[in-house]
Amino acid sequence: MNQQTARMREIARELLEKKEVEMVIGWEKGTFFYNSTPVFITKPEDADKLIWDDYCAVNFAKLLMDYRYLDGKVAVFVKGCDARGVNRLIQDLVIKREKIYLIGMPCPGMKDAKIAAKLGQEKEAEVPLEGKCLYCTHPNPVIYDVLIGDEVPVEIREDRFARIKEFEEKSSDEKAQFWASQYDRCIRCYACRNVCPACNCRSCVFDQNQDWLERAVDRSGNQFYGLVRAFHVAGRCIECGECERACPMGIPIMLLKHKISKDINELFGEYEAGLDPEGDLPLGMYKADDPDEFM
Repeated sequence: MNQQTARMREIARELLEKKEVEMVIGWEKGTFFYNSTPVFITKPEDADKLIWDDYCAVNFAKLLMDYRYLDGKVAVFVKGCDARGVNRLIQDLVIKREKIYLIGMPCPGMKDAKIAAKLGQEKEAEVPLEGKCLYCTHPNPVIYDVLIGDEVPVEIREDRFARIKEFEEKSSDEKAQFWASQYDRCIRCYACRNVCPACNCRSCVFDQNQDWLERAVDRSGNQFYGLVRAFHVAGRCIECGECERACPMGIPIMLLKHKISKDINELFGEYEAGLDPEGDLPLGMYKADDPDEFM
């Protein structure tokens, strides 16, 4: 058992014994070596289920929506991306800061569980990092109540806009064909929406009775869904990559999200969502001095 795991269990047990929180959300070991799944702990004796390893990639921020109406607090372990997701929910007035206790976990990067499953445990040393961890700019929690261990150095392994610059060189027809081929594979399971901290509407338009999106899963409907969701989270996407990681069809959703983030940076200045719950958003907030040259 590593030091982080031991400390996680100690803190969770103490919080529950003192009744400072009603629940602790963390990771437990799943069936396979590459499975580290969410666990919801309400009893001090269950704190020993908690673990910290190379596969704790799941972002817990969205899970808080299910427990926002508890009388007491919820404690949750947060990496850099989780913490930015929590800020997203606070800024969107979905949860209140005083209702959550954040336990920070500096993150060196998580391994790709899908590749690990293919390689097997005997080749675990060859398992690469999750794609989302390659362009992570904030591996340390940006908000927390207590931090476990020392902060890790920021090591950006891949420019998050590198793929976008290459994609922008394609012709309009090539871009259209690329996205058509991607969304031809979409099964519209809504996994990308369900896991996204920025998709936090009380009632999603795609769950309502409506006439403008056919029930049939086809190219036009899938592209419409993808574009509506992309623009809905524009300027609010924390770039955690959970949408792409959760997609069962392997659609490069973050390619579209990074394109929008790149455009926002060029139009409104450098911006990363989820760093400051009190800060201004580049979109959706009125300012009399907003630049309008691009309009």
